[in-house]
Amino acid sequence: MRFKVIACMLAVALLSAVAYGGDDNEKKREKSRKMAAQTLQDLYKREATAQTAVQKSAGYAVFNNMGTNLLLLSTARGSGIAVNTQSKQETFMKMISAGAGLGVGVKDYRVIFVFENDKALAQFLDSGWSGSAQTDAAAKAGKSGAAYSGAVEVAPGVWVYQITKNGLALQLTLQGTKYYKDDDLNKK
Repeated sequence: MRFKVIACMLAVALLSAVAYGGDDNEKKREKSRKMAAQTLQDLYKREATAQTAVQKSAGYAVFNNMGTNLLLLSTARGSGIAVNTQSKQETFMKMISAGAGLGVGVKDYRVIFVFENDKALAQFLDSGWSGSAQTDAAAKAGKSGAAYSGAVEVAPGVWVYQITKNGLALQLTLQGTKYYKDDDLNKK
């Protein structure tokens, strides 16, 4: 019975993450571009070395996420854009997250991925990325030199910065997150 309730709640969260507002695709693309530009500016103000890290990278991705946690269920959804720094090729993406754990709250946050090499960027674009931010964040925190000050390495050649915009959350969760291409916004 308990498993069915959790499965049903996860299904509702996944279906709600698929739904979008009434904006047309070009407006959504422009909204993602503006969000990414503002988020990068915010990051550069907080972490002096981040701008150099992004400029020297093979690419980066910026996501706007809204997370909620209500008792035993935590969910998050968002959208973003990945950019190849050499070719300037844009790939619009989505993210969804679901998990279980004790907590309550709502959090608006931004996630910035920085890819050190073409292989890491290509892997992210081709198969997305999934994992648990809580577990991964504790795994590695630092690198020799100051290029990625404030970032966490979540995979070889992949660094992540997180900025909490607003919200309040008290939670302890195990959460799975998936980042993937937005097929609608990548159509030309």
